[in-house]
Amino acid sequence: MHREAKLDVRRIRQLVIAGWTGRDVAALEKHIRELEAIGVKRPRTTPIFYRVSASLLTTDDAIEVLGENSSGEVECVAYSFDDGTFVGLGSDHTDRKAEAVGVSLSKQMCAKPVSCDIWRWEDVAPHWDALVLRSFASLNGERRLYQEGSVAAMRPLPELFRLYSDREQLPAGTAMFCGTLAVHGGIAPAETFEMELDDPVLHRKITHRYRVRTLPDQG
Repeated sequence: MHREAKLDVRRIRQLVIAGWTGRDVAALEKHIRELEAIGVKRPRTTPIFYRVSASLLTTDDAIEVLGENSSGEVECVAYSFDDGTFVGLGSDHTDRKAEAVGVSLSKQMCAKPVSCDIWRWEDVAPHWDALVLRSFASLNGERRLYQEGSVAAMRPLPELFRLYSDREQLPAGTAMFCGTLAVHGGIAPAETFEMELDDPVLHRKITHRYRVRTLPDQG
């Protein structure tokens, strides 16, 4: 039996955003160039691990952002608890204007929406590379496929855990965003961001949808 669980974000004490986690060097370079096009400097190392406040995690269906320069990006999110490792779905929503100043700053500026539903790692580990991530962005009444691809595009979770903590398991109470996919048609804001993690082997799916409420930027 494959067990599902519900996330309690209050159990998370440390939040890590893993960046530049791609296995495919060409795809990784494409995403780096996408961000360079909007003024973001290349990372010092790949992968790289950004620490941000755990209070940014939210399962709410709406977030508030400053101005119109932010966007979401779908990612698998790994969670370590005393009773094991779990996998869910999240959006590393990021302020792109601030990102040109400093990536760490931009990561800290936006809430990080995540799914309530999570899966046990051991249930998906045997067929991990078969899982598929998708996101859809809606703006001005138009909904479009924003990202789509296999989680095999990113480094395996145990490898990311080992690079971050020298162990193949995260410290208990830690959440890690595990990397994203290149977007279709360029990075762009959305009024609504939808995402899904599809498991075609066990015929199940995690989904989450959130609205983006824009606050005025008064300078």
